[in-house]
Formats: sequence, C-alpha cells, structure tokens
Amino acid sequence: MPVNKRSKFRGSRTCGGGTHKNRRGSGNRGGRGAAGWRDHNFTRWYLLGKTEGKHGFVCKTSYSYEVLDIGDIDQMIPDLVARGIAVQNGEVITLDASQIGVEKVLGGGKVTHKLEITAEAFSGSAVAKIEEIGGKANSLE
Repeated sequence: MPVNKRSKFRGSRTCGGGTHKNRRGSGNRGGRGAAGWRDHNFTRWYLLGKTEGKHGFVCKTSYSYEVLDIGDIDQMIPDLVARGIAVQNGEVITLDASQIGVEKVLGGGKVTHKLEITAEAFSGSAVAKIEEIGGKANSLE
C-alpha cells in the first residue's frame, strides 16, 4: 500500500487529475502572476499588501533628505554631549548634524539649549528658533 500520493500515482498517466486534458495551461492554477488578486486570490493579495495598477509617478531629479526636527535634536543634546558627538563650550553646544545622520534640520519643537549646528540645509523656522535663543545655524549649501 502506498504511503504518499507520489508513489500512489507512479505509473499513472494523469496522476489523479482526471483526463489528460485537465491540468493544462495557467487556467488550472487560477491564472498567471497577479491574476485574480481582487477575486479568487484576494487573501494572498491582502496578506502581501499588494496594490492594483500604477500609482503616481517618481520624479527622476527629486532628492529626499534625512530630516529631523530641531526640538528632537534639542532633547537629544545631553546624550550627544555624553557620547562625544556634540561639544559643549560654556553655554554654546556645537554639533555637526551629519554625525547623527541628519541632512536637513526642520523647525518643529522647542529649543532650550544655545546651539551651533552645522547641516546641509535648514528650514526657515529652524533657523529662526536657533537664532532666537542666541545660537547659530551653519548651512553647507
């Protein structure tokens, strides 16, 4: 007595698939590729998080910055000074934003430390908040 389906159908022409005309083409498996993802293959579509068709466009000349709010940087200052990434000279704390992986500094949050930050770019509100408390924003652009 066979123990599995493979050996059970060994020597059979159709291996339990009915007539030899069945199991032909992609219709046997529900279509090719992403066919039926809104219908009979919906579960697979839903679990994989796929989308249907094309969405939007990608500008070939666009560039996305690694950004961080000035308020978040301000909260990280004690830890950055302790690790030696930022340097404290009296009241002024000097920081190179590229050392923490930030290219552009945005203006969200509160600034409580007198900062001298060097980054590739700053938003207008970030510069205003840094200079309001007596700090300096050095842009590389």
